[in-house]
Amino acid sequence: MPSDSGKGFLRHFQACNACDLDKFTPFTIGDAQLGWIKKELAAVLPRAMDFFVSRPNGIALAPHLDHFSTRSEALAVAAAWVAQRYGANLRNEMYPIIRQWGDKPLAQIDRAAVPWFGVKGFGVHVNGFVRKPDGIHLWVSERAANRQIDPGKLDNLIGGGQPIGLSIEENLCKEAKEEAGIAAALAKTAKQVRPISYRIERHNGMRDDTLFVFDLELPEGYMPHNTDGEVASFELMPLEKVAALVRDTDKFKFNCNLVIIDFLVRHGFLTLAHGEYEKIISFLK
Repeated sequence: MPSDSGKGFLRHFQACNACDLDKFTPFTIGDAQLGWIKKELAAVLPRAMDFFVSRPNGIALAPHLDHFSTRSEALAVAAAWVAQRYGANLRNEMYPIIRQWGDKPLAQIDRAAVPWFGVKGFGVHVNGFVRKPDGIHLWVSERAANRQIDPGKLDNLIGGGQPIGLSIEENLCKEAKEEAGIAAALAKTAKQVRPISYRIERHNGMRDDTLFVFDLELPEGYMPHNTDGEVASFELMPLEKVAALVRDTDKFKFNCNLVIIDFLVRHGFLTLAHGEYEKIISFLK
């Protein structure tokens, strides 16, 4: 997304839901569609690897791959092959392949390959806020310059993908410690609010994501500190300043805008009086 490409809140939801399905073909495991693969990649996968088969309605893993382990092994080979084709790096962090949260994973796949196969991705994002006499302030982080995705962009206080094998609460506590130095006892006081979903064409594929969103109230004077090198700095900003950055710029990482706008709605900053309110709400239902 180009920097400062327009103004307004609604444009962020429109950008995060811009995906032309005509460019993709369904990806199935067994009888279940689990993702979407770009047509040009889907055309070559069955020729490159015999554990993919073409079907009239898309591309599938070969039927004899009927266990978690064999499917995961095949997808690991495929991910390495696609990474080389795209000149990309794998992340060595595994995500579950599921249709919806709570399902038993049919396989696992490297985090970098999630958009290439268009499978569902999940993550946790936390609005860290402080109540002051002059109103609510939000903690904003700046992503380190070496991040693979959106380096240098502004971010929520805490945000991270949902790897396989961790509960949402476990991942929340892990990310809180790594990204902001927040102890588990404090992280567990975060209040889960509505999830946010979007589908966007991005990184040679599709991000079909659901974010589990939390509000974490922090005491005045608390200072977050990064422990994993992923954050360059933190700033506690008045809510009005954060809202203006979201409305008038593209300085935030693309999906963080949605998390902040939802916060603005829930905390009464954006109301029916705002001209975009009803359309924004339609994306948040």
